[in-house]
Amino acid sequence: MAANSEEILTPQALARISNLQLLAKRVVEGFITGLHKSPYHGFSVEFAEHRPYMPGDPIRHVDWKVYARTDRYVIKRFQEETNLKSYILLDTSASMAFSSGNITKLQYGISLCAALAYLMIEQRDAVGLALFDDTIRKLLQPRSVRSYLNVIFKELQETIPSGVTRVEETLHRVAERMKRRGLVVLISDLLDDPESIISGLKHFRWDGHEVIVLHILDPIERTFAFSRDARFRDMETDERIVSQPWHLREAYQEEMDKYLEQIKAGCRNNGVDYALFDTTQPYDFALMEYLNKRKRLH
Repeated sequence: MAANSEEILTPQALARISNLQLLAKRVVEGFITGLHKSPYHGFSVEFAEHRPYMPGDPIRHVDWKVYARTDRYVIKRFQEETNLKSYILLDTSASMAFSSGNITKLQYGISLCAALAYLMIEQRDAVGLALFDDTIRKLLQPRSVRSYLNVIFKELQETIPSGVTRVEETLHRVAERMKRRGLVVLISDLLDDPESIISGLKHFRWDGHEVIVLHILDPIERTFAFSRDARFRDMETDERIVSQPWHLREAYQEEMDKYLEQIKAGCRNNGVDYALFDTTQPYDFALMEYLNKRKRLH
């Protein structure tokens, strides 16, 4: 029996594609197709070429061909109206290498980065990339030319997880290098102190940047659903312990809920968009976070 399109576009299925450009193209094209179906029916994707007509806009800029097809008034958008500078920040620390299934958090994050970059360039937005663990490993300044995707994909393809997570320090350093207001998309498991994470995010908001946090966890990190004795190893410090996880599950879940609520509240109180994902979820949800944010900015 042939797999349907939704099965083909799952993170697990897409992980078998080694070519990031092909993967990104499939994710984005599948996402755009899905916008015309539930739960996105009726969502209007305003790409770089057009924006809704507003009172006072010159009539000569109305795209009458679009009106004839859709019965909607839209304005042909000029290049200077479209160029949003976006920075994608990807956590490449050792903890991102964890997986309880067949895709690690880092693999998920890399694929999501690739799809976001592809979508941003399609929107004629400028996109940059920062790879970090306890320091910035790579920083590519935003550009909007299509050929720049090859540079971004190459860096992503060569990424190896290493180091410890120091989100706050990285956010401050990146913020200091951003010369123009833009959109910051942080992709991380956020396995760091919540207060320090929020402190770093505040720096961007203080400088006038818009921020989206895409929080990636493995499913078992959320549930702690181990069924037998287990040996745990800290992937960043190599510390090891042996335990019976089912005795700890309730306390673990309470601490996890408290930690997640602290991050959510910190983002909410500082005007930061926040979304929690696990590595089994389609990339569509994260792409929708970006498009919703972009729509509000124009």
